[in-house]
Order: sequence, then C-alpha cells, then structure tokens
Amino acid sequence: MSVKSILCSTAVLASFATTTFAETEVQWWHAMGGTNGERVNKIAEDFNATQDEYKVVPVYKGNYTETMTAAIAAFRAKEHPQIVQVFEVGTATMMAAKGAIVPVEQMMKDAGEPFDGDAFLPAVVSYYQTPEGELLSMPFNSSTPVLWYNKDALDAAGAKVPETWTDVKDAAQKLVDNGMACGVSFGWQSWVMIENFSSWHNLELGTKENGFAGFDTEFTFNNEQVAARLDDIASMTEGNLFKYGGRRGDSLPLFTNGECGMWMNSSAYYGSIKSQAKFEFGQTMLPLDTAVADKPQNSIIGGATLWVLGGHEDEEYKGAAKFMTYLASPEVQAWWHQETGYVPITTAAYELSKEQGFYETNPGTDTAILQLSLNTPTANSRGLRFGNFVQVRDVINEEMEAVWSGEKNATDALNAAVERGNTLLRKFERSAN
Repeated sequence: MSVKSILCSTAVLASFATTTFAETEVQWWHAMGGTNGERVNKIAEDFNATQDEYKVVPVYKGNYTETMTAAIAAFRAKEHPQIVQVFEVGTATMMAAKGAIVPVEQMMKDAGEPFDGDAFLPAVVSYYQTPEGELLSMPFNSSTPVLWYNKDALDAAGAKVPETWTDVKDAAQKLVDNGMACGVSFGWQSWVMIENFSSWHNLELGTKENGFAGFDTEFTFNNEQVAARLDDIASMTEGNLFKYGGRRGDSLPLFTNGECGMWMNSSAYYGSIKSQAKFEFGQTMLPLDTAVADKPQNSIIGGATLWVLGGHEDEEYKGAAKFMTYLASPEVQAWWHQETGYVPITTAAYELSKEQGFYETNPGTDTAILQLSLNTPTANSRGLRFGNFVQVRDVINEEMEAVWSGEKNATDALNAAVERGNTLLRKFERSAN
C-alpha cells in the first residue's frame, strides 16, 4: 500500500473515531454571576468528569430577566439551548409558551432516567407542578426570605432578635440610638414585603388561588393589612429606622458594611454575607405582624428552576436527563445548599446536611427550610402563578418606591399597582389563549 493510501486510510479512521466518540453537547444558559457562577461551572465540570458521552456547557446570560428574554429570542431563531434557568415568576410565561418546553418529568421518563417526585421538598416542588402533579421544570436554586441580623450590634444596643414587627421597630430604634446609621433595610421588596408578607400571614395575593387555578385571575393584595404594614415602614424612614436600598440585592452592602443592623432578603445571601461581614451575624424567621395573624403560616420560595426547551435531538435530551439526575443527587444538592444558602431541593439532601453536622456548626442555616415547611401550604401560601409577573413586579416596585419617598400613601400605591397589574394580566391572558 502506498504512503498516500495509508495516510488516507488513517484520516478516514480518525474521522470515524471522532464522529463515533464525540460527546453530545448540552447547553445550559443560566443567570448565576460571580461566585455562584463559579459554583455552577464546578457542577457542570464535575458532571462531565463522571462520563464521556455528554458535555454540559454552562453559559452565563445575565440576570434572571435577561436570561429568560435571551432564551425566548433564541427559541424564535431556532438557536436555543437545551436547558435554561428561569426565575420563579417566569413560570406562567414558560407554561404558556406552547410547544416551547418539554416537561422535565416527561423528559426523564422518555430518557429512562429514574425520577421520584416524592423525593423533593413539597414546598419547593409544588410551585412547579401542573394541577395533575407533573413536574414542569427541575428545581435548582430555591430560596426564601429571612431576617438577617447583626448579632454584635443587637447585643451592644441591648435589643433582642425580633420575632414580630413590633420587635423590629423596637430593635431599629435601639440600634440607631446606639449609633448605627440605620435600623433595617430589605431587598427584592415585592417578593419580601408583598408576596411573602401575604403568604406568611395567609393573605390572598390574587383570585383563582393566586393564579394556580387559571390565568383569568385578578390581584387582591391591595388590602388594609398590607397597606398598614407599608405605611408603618414608611414612617420608619424618619430617624433612619428604615432605609430603602434598591429593588434587588442592591442593599446588601448596607448590612455587610455595618450600616444597618437588620436586613430582610433571600437565604441565598448566606455565602456573600459570610465572606463580607466582619461581625457575628445570624438569620431568623420573618417577623409576624400580630395585628394581622396570631401565628405565621409559611413562606414561599424564590430562586429559579431549570426548564428544558423543545426542538432538540433525543440524544441531547438523554444527556440533559442524566445531568438532572446528577444535579438532584443528595451529595450535589447538599454541597450547593451549604455553599450558597439556597435550600436543598430534596429531603435526602437535607438529611445529609444534618448528618454532616452543617446546622450544628452553622446555627440558623436551616431557617429557610423551617419557614417553608412550617405548615401545610394553603391556597394563599402555596405560591403564585401570574402571567407577565416580571413586568408586574416592576409596577409594584415603582409604586412602593412612591411610598418610601412620601409621594403616595400605601393604599393609593397598592390600588394603582393592582389596577396596572390587572391590565398586564389581561394582556397575558389574551396572548395565552
């Protein structure tokens, strides 16, 4: 055989080998920046190292809104990923995108991957199920708001860890009197002070079981209980008992730099607070408004899940399914939970964290789990499923900011938010039908 023939044969064999053993690529678009983005990369890398058939490629696409918008645009252009991370308020939008999604439970079944819906924490999984109980997307980074506090500052001011809103106000006054620049702040204010305040006190956010029973829902959070709480907080701006610091996590530095002694926001800020705070800190359950309820009901989740988009090859879905199995494993979920403050999505991961002594050495880190599972969720506290809620949250933010600035009282702001929000609901309902 000539040298030329040998080279040609070698090239053909090499080409055949490359084709035969090429890994099937699975794109994962996500919204995890910074340190959490590094953790996402580690999860993908560790999964890829367990086998050589599939390669998960994580791609950061910006914040939650930007990531969902990018995925929708990519789907229309038929250049979309297999997996996209979508925050919880995008659930109704994803459900209404007919033909765009593959229910994760269906994908797991089709791929022959083991799947047990009962393995997930009920407070987490119920948010993303159909009325028939089918899981639509894979829970990944689920959290709930908690009350973070500067233990050193509270001790120095002679204030106790708050259990009620009266306690919060009292502690804020003592903190400011003792020299702190502000008493309390919070972030993601629609989620914390409208959505979770309502759930915590078993108040309805909207008709049709907060949207779970149909898209023809209307908002009802403009009630006197919510209005009274917001007006009281607005009164706390005097003397800096309360300081507003932004719509998302912008106010985190107010807490970590020692300016505010208390902060209400996601349990998932654990990693950031642990690395930034130069004081002893803790977390406790959300405060109870005793004028509204005698005891708390349960909080609801935030964060995001992983949605599978349609239009891909069976082999790609098999890879995505195997990755979901890996992602939900107790070891991976316990690690993610302990590193970030997101709740473990399965009971097994929670039990593993207990066995590893994580809650003993890090007191309070099970607060989010205890809050979510405090009571059996009601129609008011299961969560929410409103269309166009990303835009509705912007409306709520605008109206709440008018309260903090003194431009409106809470009743007028909430009435305006409900009216503007209902217009967006009707727009979504028309598009969904």
